Amino acid sequence: MDRNLALDLVRTTEAAALASARAMGRGDERMADQLAVDAMRTALNQIDMDAVVVIGEGERDDAPMLYVGERVGTGTGPRVEVAVDPLEGTTICASGGPNALSVIAASEEGGFLRAPDTCMDKIAVGPEARGAIDIDRSPSENLEAISEAKRVPVENLTVVILDRPRHEKLVDEVRRVGARIKLIKDGDVSAAIATCSRDRSVDVLMGIGGAAEGVIAAAAIRCFSGDMQARLQPRNEREVERAREMGIRDVGARLTLDELVSGGVMFAATGVTRGDFLNGVRFRAQGALTQSVVMRSQSMTVRYIDAEHNFRYKQP
Repeated sequence: MDRNLALDLVRTTEAAALASARAMGRGDERMADQLAVDAMRTALNQIDMDAVVVIGEGERDDAPMLYVGERVGTGTGPRVEVAVDPLEGTTICASGGPNALSVIAASEEGGFLRAPDTCMDKIAVGPEARGAIDIDRSPSENLEAISEAKRVPVENLTVVILDRPRHEKLVDEVRRVGARIKLIKDGDVSAAIATCSRDRSVDVLMGIGGAAEGVIAAAAIRCFSGDMQARLQPRNEREVERAREMGIRDVGARLTLDELVSGGVMFAATGVTRGDFLNGVRFRAQGALTQSVVMRSQSMTVRYIDAEHNFRYKQP
């Protein structure tokens, strides 16, 4: 893929973030999500590429969301696949909470796992602990291995976990082994990326979240040279059959990072609300400030972009 495509992708996340940030704290999740989707679709369709959405917000019947199978771009240029979440953390944005992002990843054809709309058990770490994790081991065993790899006591590790009733046993085990815990209400893509971020505010993501979000997070972690493993957690037989229809033969198999995302990949994200990873949109009298990250796995280049948008010359 042309490396210049990465900058085009970050323009799409900036557009979605600027649009959805206007709905921050207004309590309307649907409006926030729709603003992000409309802005991202418009921006994507201005890029010279022949792209198809392989990770999106549902099937064709769910339009006007960016649906799985939708073609985007001008139709000319490189053939790529895109995984999108125009507003990762819709509830967060609507309530004015932290860590809402707009995210997109692009790969060569066949680069992304075709993940159905189901749940996924995940464990993700930064580059220092690459190769130390195994989703088939217990949380305690993984924390000991991460501790050894990072050369820090278990007590110094911070584990980020979605605050859900299903994670009660996980939380209890992590507390017994002595690690610190950061519980989050939503936004596990941001949490997974935070394991690789500049300040390393968390050491490991554990627990069950969305499968689509897992694939998008894997794209970012691949660009950071981190590590991730996962396993689908279908909620019913219909989801099992849907996974098989999408080419996943062994629905309960362990998925490595290379099985989640393979080949050359690009990732871009822009903060919508303030967060551990990126600053949120800050509006000014005639514009706004945004902070984004854009990455390429081929070069392992990570660029943080602080942008000033002047609405007198270009409306979001």
